[in-house]
Amino acid sequence: MITLTKEDGPADLDGVTHLSIGVSWDPTAGSSGGVLGALRRKQGTDLDLIAIAMQGADPVRLAGLDSLDPMGNGSLVHSGDNQTGKGEGDDETVTVEFSRLPQQITSIVFVAAAYKKGSSFQKARNISFKVYDATGGSSQQVADIWPSLMTNDNGCAVAKAMRVGSSWKLEVINTPGKIKQGDEHALMRFAASK
Repeated sequence: MITLTKEDGPADLDGVTHLSIGVSWDPTAGSSGGVLGALRRKQGTDLDLIAIAMQGADPVRLAGLDSLDPMGNGSLVHSGDNQTGKGEGDDETVTVEFSRLPQQITSIVFVAAAYKKGSSFQKARNISFKVYDATGGSSQQVADIWPSLMTNDNGCAVAKAMRVGSSWKLEVINTPGKIKQGDEHALMRFAASK
C-alpha cells in the first residue's frame, strides 16, 4: 500500500476506468469523559466527502450531501450521507466512471468538510482517505491519503482528478480552508479556488 502526498505530484490513472475515494472517521468525545462524553460519542460526528465536477475553473456539479448522482448517468456517484462516523469501513464514498463523464468535465475536486453547523474536524478522530481502483466491478485499495486536519478550518481540498488529454491523473492537494457552514455555493467556491 502506498501513501500519496502532495509532494509526489500527479499520479497516472492509466488503466483505471472506475476510481473510488472513501473517507472514514470515528466520533470522539473530545476531552469529555463520563455521561457527556458517552452522549457525544453516541450522537457521532457529521463530516462530509464531497466531489465537485469542474469545467475549467467553474464548478458545475456537486456529488454529496443530498446529491448522489448529479450527472444523472452514474458517472459520478456518492454513497450517501453518514451523519455519525459509526460503523466499519468507509463512511462515505464517491465513485467516478471516467468514460461516462461528459467531455466538458476537466477535473473533479474531492473535499472533506465539516459542512453542517456544529460539526468540526476536532469532533472526529482517525480520519482517513482511501483510493480504490474499482475497474472491473471489484474495489481494490491502491493508496491512502493522509491530509492534515489539525486545523481550526472546516474544509480540506484533499485531492483532484484531472483530465490530461484522453487520460486522467490524481493529485493530492491537501489544502485546508474555511467554508461557511451550510452554504453550498461557498463550498463550490472553495473547490474552484483549488
